[in-house]
Amino acid sequence: MDQDTFQPSNDASSAPPEGPEPARRNRVAMFRPLKVRDFAKLWTGLSVSLLGDGIYYVALPIQVYAMSNVPTALSIVGVAWTLPLVLFLLLGGLISDRFDRRRVMIVADLIRFAAIGSIGVLSVTGALELWHIIVLVAFYGIGDALFNPAFGAIVPDVVPQELLTEANALDQFIKPVMLRLIGPAIGGLLVGLLGPGEAFLIDGVTFSVSAVAIYFMRTRPRHAGGVVTVASIRSDLATGFSFVRSHPWLWGTLLAAAMALLTFFGPFQVLVPYVIKNQLGGSPQDIGWVYAIGGAGGILGAIVVGQRGLPRKHILFMYLSWAVTGLAISGFGLANSLWQMWLASLVMAATNTASMVVWGTLLHRLVPRDMRGRVHSFDWLVSVALVPLSFALTGPIANAIGEQATLVGAGLLSASSILVFLVCVKGLRATEGDGSIHPIETAAA
Repeated sequence: MDQDTFQPSNDASSAPPEGPEPARRNRVAMFRPLKVRDFAKLWTGLSVSLLGDGIYYVALPIQVYAMSNVPTALSIVGVAWTLPLVLFLLLGGLISDRFDRRRVMIVADLIRFAAIGSIGVLSVTGALELWHIIVLVAFYGIGDALFNPAFGAIVPDVVPQELLTEANALDQFIKPVMLRLIGPAIGGLLVGLLGPGEAFLIDGVTFSVSAVAIYFMRTRPRHAGGVVTVASIRSDLATGFSFVRSHPWLWGTLLAAAMALLTFFGPFQVLVPYVIKNQLGGSPQDIGWVYAIGGAGGILGAIVVGQRGLPRKHILFMYLSWAVTGLAISGFGLANSLWQMWLASLVMAATNTASMVVWGTLLHRLVPRDMRGRVHSFDWLVSVALVPLSFALTGPIANAIGEQATLVGAGLLSASSILVFLVCVKGLRATEGDGSIHPIETAAA
């Protein structure tokens, strides 16, 4: 075996059942996957692009509100960004199962580099109009739809089975560090000192760094290959759907996430920066710091789960944490000062990240290798299918009842929907059993 890479078994389901997670772990356990050189390369590139995404999340609302200071404007941009993401996710999953996932991710990075870089160029030259943003974020969404299923499917090809919990904890540690802590803090400073256009340019460059890092990975995961026909696409989709439908922990959680994201994603993305800017009198740096404090909360959530391991009652833990995430969204609507915004952001990100560590580990351990791309695309598709609608509804509802009331209601509806699924879906917690995680024995052909 090459000492620089680890080639796990072709099917995660062939691994032996694992016993309960150890109660105590080494303090730096979640960094162990970085000893796998290809995983380190993968995460070096992704960390840089996540830094750029953190800048993007600050620069985008500031740029849009500078052009049209009404929530409806950012709602339209949000629809343009997420609708292509939804429409292309299944295709992205099929592509990641049939073709080299490295190449898929590189192409996706280049698409996002071109889209975000173009926004930056148009902004700094003074030629940017709202319709430019709408068109270009649509291409950005297509890039996301290609990248995310491929990334989710390639991690178990690179990391040994026994390190998947640590790898997922590291995933949920690095994301808040770069995406929600360092990225937004830098984004606020860049926008405040230079302007949003320069921030977009830097974001674009980060995708090229990611593409280069992925290019130099040595691991060449096997893929199905073959000629792609309409019949094969239908067959693959049907097989993936049948697999998801046969496991309540999968379909129940996907539907619960879809309902929760419908209620809060649009209000959070559109109204939090609007409230900070227009009702609390905040600056671009203040918007960046609210996101950055959330990044600190995400780090805390990842560390706790990464060090303690998968909870025995992992489904219960995941759902209760997501319910608290929803209540934190209501906190944004109740806040009347920046420090209260910080607190809501901290709680929201900590609980959401802790839940995502658990969810990612379940997907990697329980989904057979040849199904991962499709299951990850179903995960993304069902979870975000209603996000464009969430964006579309946010502006009109906020205009009707007020921005802060919309945030409060969104959080309460999100928490309630999560708890309803926890109580009502039969077999949802079947994976908990005696606390062990037993890989699924049979993959659909």
